[in-house]
Amino acid sequence: MRTLEDLDRLLVDGSGPVLLFKHSPTCGTSAMAHEEVSDLLAGAPIDARVGLILVRTARPVSNAVAERFGVRHESPQVLLIQGDRVVWQASHFGVTADAIREAIGRLGVASAH
Repeated sequence: MRTLEDLDRLLVDGSGPVLLFKHSPTCGTSAMAHEEVSDLLAGAPIDARVGLILVRTARPVSNAVAERFGVRHESPQVLLIQGDRVVWQASHFGVTADAIREAIGRLGVASAH
C-alpha cells in the first residue's frame, strides 16, 4: 500500500479480518519477518485480506495506521484488524507464520483448506 486511499480501500472492502504487515526492506529483523509472512501466504489459504506497508516509502500510511488504531508504530509489525480495532499484534521476532495463523484461528476465521 502506498496511499491512504489504498489503506481505506483495504479496510472497507469485503468482510472479515485484515492482516497488515509493516515492513522495512533495509532491516534484517524485518527481512526475517517478511520471510515468515511470505511462508504463511504460500501455505494453506487464510481468510483475511492482506496488506503490505513498506514503511520507508509509505510512512504516512504507517503513521495513519498507528493513529487510527491507537497502536505504537513498530517495524516489522503485524496487525490483525477486525472491524475498527486491532485484535492482535506482533512485532520483531514475534512475527511468525505460526503466531499469525494461531491468531487468525482464534477469531474463528481460519480457512478449512
